[in-house]
Amino acid sequence: MTSRIVALRDADKGSIRSISRAAQVLALFDQDTTALTPAIVSDRLGLNRTTAHRYLVSLQAAGFLNHANGPGALLDSLSALTDPRRRVLGDAADIMRDLCDRTGMTVTLTMAGWAGAVVRLVEEAERGTIILTVRVGTVLEPRTSQSRVLLAFANDREMVARFHSTLDADERRDEQHQLDAIRRTGIGWAEVSHLGLSGVAAPVFDGGEVSAAMALIATDDDLSPASPSAEPVRLLRQAADALSVSLAEPERTG
Repeated sequence: MTSRIVALRDADKGSIRSISRAAQVLALFDQDTTALTPAIVSDRLGLNRTTAHRYLVSLQAAGFLNHANGPGALLDSLSALTDPRRRVLGDAADIMRDLCDRTGMTVTLTMAGWAGAVVRLVEEAERGTIILTVRVGTVLEPRTSQSRVLLAFANDREMVARFHSTLDADERRDEQHQLDAIRRTGIGWAEVSHLGLSGVAAPVFDGGEVSAAMALIATDDDLSPASPSAEPVRLLRQAADALSVSLAEPERTG
């Protein structure tokens, strides 16, 4: 009897590992990877190509991938059920456009994905000769302003660990200090000094939980943590709060 219990436990662990590995495979999709191959899965996850091929075949059979190893019908069906996310995106569009027009800066809306923060909406400033933008679907690295805001207010500690898995111990410690500061101030900053750019983000809440991060992106001449109370930052806070209020209201139908 004991050996059978141990065998069952080992089988359970194997099933859990398989589910975890399948999630890692699906998390490889990003703005540059819209279809998977055994080579991609093997290189990025450290699997041999035969094992990588087996995972892709199994995910196809389950409907997670289509015949070309892109996102499959089951993923489409599941995404259709994410009503809260659909509502956030719908309610955000006009608010973001107004913020973009009032600041003359690019505005993004980012939501948490499995392996990182994913850009879901972008409003580009229409004035000026140079337009700063981010492609929808971009998976952001953990030290962006948007990622920091989502992590600072997240209730999911495992998500924080996943997002920070690419950082070394010193970097993770520094990021914890950043997240503590964001929880105090309600605003997250990130500077891309080698590009001369800055980003500032504010949280959007839905039902008491952080739902998204709204951000402004501009040159560091126009946007700087040295001026945390500047007019663009005030307008960003106002816009993020307006979206939170909108999500708290009963959804209108018909």
